[in-house]
Amino acid sequence: MSSRGLLPLMNLVRLNGVPILQQLQLEERLLRTSSHNWCIVNDGTNEPTIVMGISGKPAELLEIGPVLQDKVPVVKRFSGGGTVIVDHRTVFITFICNTDALPSVQPYPRPIMSWSGQLYSKVFQGVGDFSLRENDYVFGNRKFGGNAQSITKGRWVHHTSFLWDYEMMNMGYLKLPKRAPDYRQARDHSDFICRMKDYISRQEFINRTISALGSQFSVTPLDLESSDCPDDTKFVPSTRLLGKQELEECFESESESGNVILQSL
Repeated sequence: MSSRGLLPLMNLVRLNGVPILQQLQLEERLLRTSSHNWCIVNDGTNEPTIVMGISGKPAELLEIGPVLQDKVPVVKRFSGGGTVIVDHRTVFITFICNTDALPSVQPYPRPIMSWSGQLYSKVFQGVGDFSLRENDYVFGNRKFGGNAQSITKGRWVHHTSFLWDYEMMNMGYLKLPKRAPDYRQARDHSDFICRMKDYISRQEFINRTISALGSQFSVTPLDLESSDCPDDTKFVPSTRLLGKQELEECFESESESGNVILQSL
């Protein structure tokens, strides 16, 4: 499209420190009740929080004992993907698109990942050794961005948590996943992930992302108070906070399973 006026419109919402549960519920609502394209940028979340994919099982993915002891919130989101722990040092970027806004991108996971990889190649041009490896954004062979998607009829969401910085101690709440990308090669968290701050400033990254997006969309900043942002009070999000009792039951089940194994040895 040669004229900017012919580019599809995309609403840009910039947030700062919004709780990840609130952000995800907003994204789910926009995906399911809005007919517009959206980009949501949330610069950090207010407290360390574990976020699991829709099919994630706490007993397989979390060190539930320490999670309960330290009262770390656990959110199960509406999209697929893996498990992450996020905090004020994480940068979140989400794209919610109508399929006809990007007709060359088939509404399936791999084409959407490929599109996003090309977009972020522009963002990180001249910055580190960026690539899309399997479903991760990496510098070299170390991950700094984890992705998840949800695809509905005529619309899809692609969202990423970028590790601008992180507290290594927090990674101890996560187990090594049974299903991991081949390039991980069983490396623990300290050898597998890296910090974006060693490559680019936080604000420059956000600015570059919005600029790259502007090559494909007519980007319009929008305040959440705008009437263009739907507020469907009847909508009930599937994204939720896991309760203490639910986690305790998972922990007890895991402990009982471990005892059975020990008794059989």
